Amino acid sequence: MIRSYLRLALVLYLALFSGILIADNRPTIGITAAFSNEKIQVNYEYVEAVIENGAIPLILPPTEDPDIINQFIAKIDGAVLTGGRDIPPECYGQSQHATTKPMDPQRYSFEKKFLPAIWNSGKPLLGICLGMQFTNVCQGGTMYQDIPSMIGETVCHRNGEMYTNLHEVGIAKGSLLEKVLGTNSTRVISRHHQAVDKPGKNLVVVARTRDGVIEALERSDGKFGLFVQWHPESMKKADIEHRNRLFKALIEAARNK
Repeated sequence: MIRSYLRLALVLYLALFSGILIADNRPTIGITAAFSNEKIQVNYEYVEAVIENGAIPLILPPTEDPDIINQFIAKIDGAVLTGGRDIPPECYGQSQHATTKPMDPQRYSFEKKFLPAIWNSGKPLLGICLGMQFTNVCQGGTMYQDIPSMIGETVCHRNGEMYTNLHEVGIAKGSLLEKVLGTNSTRVISRHHQAVDKPGKNLVVVARTRDGVIEALERSDGKFGLFVQWHPESMKKADIEHRNRLFKALIEAARNK
């Protein structure tokens, strides 16, 4: 009987130990967060997509402390740069358009430091909506502050709904994005009123809508960086394979960094 208990204890110990090792092999993915009314806010869809595709999520609260920012970067293997409100236009040399609603100053101050630092680390990045736009601005690019008044309404990029506004995106042949999604055309969930104008340094345009709006950028310096204007985290019901392909690409790059 005692031997049976000892054998069982050994099996349970090895199972637990193996589980720890498996968990430790999963990369850690930092997720930026919105900040409003002294509250950190993250759409759980980002967290869910990271977990379901084999990584450990770590929410990154805004801070201006450079040591903490450096610790964030040291502890994560890659990052999801999430959506949110608009970038203050003075950041890219423009006055504010009537439709622009700038993000909370604390998030702005944090990400203005964090984004260049994580970029320079070379760790894999998946930028989504604001995450794409702010990365572009940090790399010296500029923005259209309002698509309807500055580009037109041929394509509906935002209709006020979270999940019902889909449109077609054309993807550049030979791009990393085409390789990841396995197609040169895809339907995406869209909810934005701003768009990239001039791409920043070491960023190349790899997707557009038929009205010419830039829908995706990639790093052109050999590092893994995919930046999309749409919301793949919200596509679990509309096209789960699309969502998973993008998040798996980030996570595999983080695992192999």
